Amino acid sequence: MAPHDAPGYVVYFFDQALEALGEPIKPYLQEGNCVLCREVDTAGSLVEMTLDARTPDGTQVKVELMVPTQMVRMIVSAHGDEKFGFHPRIPIAPTSPLPPVGPTAAPADAPSQAVPAAQDSPTQTPTQTPPKP
Repeated sequence: MAPHDAPGYVVYFFDQALEALGEPIKPYLQEGNCVLCREVDTAGSLVEMTLDARTPDGTQVKVELMVPTQMVRMIVSAHGDEKFGFHPRIPIAPTSPLPPVGPTAAPADAPSQAVPAAQDSPTQTPTQTPPKP
């Protein structure tokens, strides 16, 4: 499978990393010195890669390959046509506009209720000084 056909991720290594890893990494490498992965976890000092592999008798196995993060040059997402981003995936129908005034609302020329009427105000004006002992 070529890197551009891979489902998942393509992990590229530095040349020095491939030299340091030597023969053990070679069975996992694809054309272009990369590894094709189903999953990649970069949340630690090691990059953990989950690979699909086959044993010599043809049995499908899941392999977890871990290398130090300093060895990885680049990770490329090779997913298909999946959508991503910060938008709704299903178009949302427009909402119907609300009426400007409800059926029980006061008329526009009614006095404001934001300020209490004079008869509702306290008889003594509050102060910020503490009471005298």
